[in-house]
Amino acid sequence: MTTLVILLFLLFLLMGIPISLVLGMITIVYFLLMGNTTLLTSTPMRLYSGLENFGLLAIPLFMLAGELMNGGGITTRLVQFAKVFVGHVRGGLAYVTVVSNMFLASILGSANAQAAMMSKVMVPEMEKEGYDREFSSALTLASSIVAPIIPPSMIFIIYGTLSGTSIGGLFMAGIVPGIIYGIGFTALIAYLGYKNNFPKSKRASGKEMLRSTVQVLPALLVPFIIIFGILSGAFTATESAAIACVVAFLVGTFLYKELHVKKLPQILINTVISTATVTFLIAMANIFGWMIAFEQIPQLIAGTMLSVSDSPFVFLLLVNLLLLLLGMILDGIAALIILVPVLMPLVTAFQIDPIHFGVIICINLTIGLLTPPVGTGLFIVSSIAEVKFERLVKATMPFLVMAIAILFVITYWEDAVLFVPKILGLSQ
Repeated sequence: MTTLVILLFLLFLLMGIPISLVLGMITIVYFLLMGNTTLLTSTPMRLYSGLENFGLLAIPLFMLAGELMNGGGITTRLVQFAKVFVGHVRGGLAYVTVVSNMFLASILGSANAQAAMMSKVMVPEMEKEGYDREFSSALTLASSIVAPIIPPSMIFIIYGTLSGTSIGGLFMAGIVPGIIYGIGFTALIAYLGYKNNFPKSKRASGKEMLRSTVQVLPALLVPFIIIFGILSGAFTATESAAIACVVAFLVGTFLYKELHVKKLPQILINTVISTATVTFLIAMANIFGWMIAFEQIPQLIAGTMLSVSDSPFVFLLLVNLLLLLLGMILDGIAALIILVPVLMPLVTAFQIDPIHFGVIICINLTIGLLTPPVGTGLFIVSSIAEVKFERLVKATMPFLVMAIAILFVITYWEDAVLFVPKILGLSQ
């Protein structure tokens, strides 16, 4: 029966059915084949119980904060700020794309949302300056993977909820890896810029730099309040999301005066649609995980991995390889929800810090946005930037190699991840 369920799962994926529906359909088929009416009648309750967690409330709130910042002109000022300071060097707009993504990562927390938004903003600008459209699109997509690393992060919230790990600790643990990714992509751009003779923009005057700095200060209030609030213990990660919404609304409405009442209905609609998509996936993945637990698959995987080696080094290597393969065919959030209950007993057995492991698994699955055939980021950027899928895949390869290389650095350099949480007493 298990073999039949696996074959149906693969068949549904190949048919192009959304992963959230596949997870639900497979679970129902499994229960029907078993003839276990008790499990079948308990499924609706299980769907709702998977969403009864206070930590998940942060997801719609951070999404709303991102929409408010987009509508209020905050994101455009962050991009302009980056352009004024680094746009004049060779490959300047490429650096601006990386720096802007690092700024926006502290607001949106979603790589897909960030890739979509930055594709609309930066790809046309880079093309005007003489950059290749495929390279511009690939850079925009690759840079967006820092969104789930630098706090706040939707995928950290989900991992923390599933594993019982401190979400505040995860947020702080993402800071150094996010910076490392920014440095890595910047170094790659420097090499490509020297090799391909990238263009550079006109140097901004001191007056323009000062004006841009003054304009961006209110925009920086949102990430500052989120991080400072969590660090100081003034509020939780979920409460910080609500505060961020209030600040984004006030800044966009009264300081920048771009957030008009007529924009609010569309902002709320976008937030509801995005939230519904994620929560539906979480609910379906929850009953799928229930089915996996019923079949004792976690115990089987745990036993197999423990039989291979009792070394944490080897375990992390195997986990990374597994996740990179799964990231090619599964949505990152779906894979996270399915795998965390399976892997957490092993994390405990190998005495790996759950915060460190959370950063590893979240980064790994985010890299899946860059990998064919199911990399959602590839489809999003290909569609918005109007670049052929296969050309975008080819242009993304150097950034994918860099992303994987940094992933392994972070995997085996624990102090890089836990440095900030340890200082703040959020990790042992």
